[in-house]
Amino acid sequence: MKPLDKRNRSFPTEWDRQDGILLAWPHVGTDWAYMLDEVTACYVEIVNAIMQDDEQLLIVAPDAEQVQWALGPDLSRRVRISQLPTNDTWVRDYGPITVWHEGGLALADFTFNAWGMKFAADCDNLVTQRLAEQGLWQLPMVNCRDMVLEGGSIETDGSGTVLTTTSCLLAANRNDAWNRQQLEQELKQRLGCLQVLWLEYGALVGDDTDGHIDTLARFAPGGVLLYVGCDDPADEHFEPLKRMEQQLSTFTNTAGEHYHLVKLPLPEPIEDEISRLPATYANFLVMNHQVLVPTYGQPLHDKLACERIAQAFPGRQVVGVDCRALIHQHGSLHCATMHLPSGSLQGNR
Repeated sequence: MKPLDKRNRSFPTEWDRQDGILLAWPHVGTDWAYMLDEVTACYVEIVNAIMQDDEQLLIVAPDAEQVQWALGPDLSRRVRISQLPTNDTWVRDYGPITVWHEGGLALADFTFNAWGMKFAADCDNLVTQRLAEQGLWQLPMVNCRDMVLEGGSIETDGSGTVLTTTSCLLAANRNDAWNRQQLEQELKQRLGCLQVLWLEYGALVGDDTDGHIDTLARFAPGGVLLYVGCDDPADEHFEPLKRMEQQLSTFTNTAGEHYHLVKLPLPEPIEDEISRLPATYANFLVMNHQVLVPTYGQPLHDKLACERIAQAFPGRQVVGVDCRALIHQHGSLHCATMHLPSGSLQGNR
C-alpha cells in the first residue's frame, strides 16, 4: 500500500492509508422513515463489513442510543458515535474532503446544499464543522464554504488528475456565478490538482445528484479506470454509456498516458413503484485491506463486478454488501460512507 505522497499534488486517493470511515445513521427524521427497519439492517451489515478491517468507524446520529441498540454491545463498543442532528445519510457528499494544504493534510469544508437545493440540508451542511467543535478531527480545517462541492462528484488518480462530470458541477443552484473555466480553476486551487477531466456523457436513470462521478467511473491504482458499461441495446442506458466509454478512452493522465479501462456490468433494472432505481457497481468503497462492493441480488452480475474490482485492487479482499435497500433513496455504498485518510481522527487507535 503506497504511503501518502505530497508530491502528487492532488487530494489523497481512496486507496491511500486511512484512519477510518464516517457514516450517518438512518432515523425517523430522514426519508428512510417508511422503511427504517430494512435500511437499518443494511447499515448494520455495512458496519460489520467495516469492522473486519483495521479502521475506526465514526457514526453521526441524532440519537446515540438508537445506534447502540441496533449494533448491539459487541459492535457498538468498537464504534465512536457522535450525537448530531442530520437531514439525511449521504455523508459522502457532506463529509470532509481531505486535501493538501500549506505542506500538509487538511480537511476542506465545502458547502453542501443537497444537490442543488433539492432537499433540506441545514443540518448536514454543518456536520463537518460540528465534528470539529467536538474535537474529533486531528487535521486542521480549511474553510471552503464559498463553494458548493459534493464528495461523490470528484475522483482523483492521485497523480494530479481530477475526474468529474459537467452535468453535476455545471448544474443549477450549485456555483451559478462561475462558468466551466472558473470552476476548473477553483478545483485546481482548492484540491491541488493539475488537470480536470470533464465527463460529458453518461447518467443513471433515477439518479438525483445530476450525475455524480462515483456512480459512473472510478480510478484504481496503476492508471486503471473502472466504468459502468451496458451491453444491451434495448436498455435506455446503452447509448449514453457507450458515448461515455468512448470519451473515457480519450482521457490521459498528466504524463499523457491513456488510462487502462475496465468495464463493470450494469445491474439488471430494479424498480420501485415510481421509476427505475440507480443501481451501480461503481459505488464501491476502498479501505485499507478491503474493497466493499454493493450487490443487488443478481448473482451473475454481482460476481462479475466483484471479480473485476478485485483485479483492480490486488492485495485487498473484495466483500459484497447487499445494497438493495440503499438504492430506494437513490444512493448506494460509496454514497453512504466517507473515508478518512491517515491522520484525520483524534486519538487514532
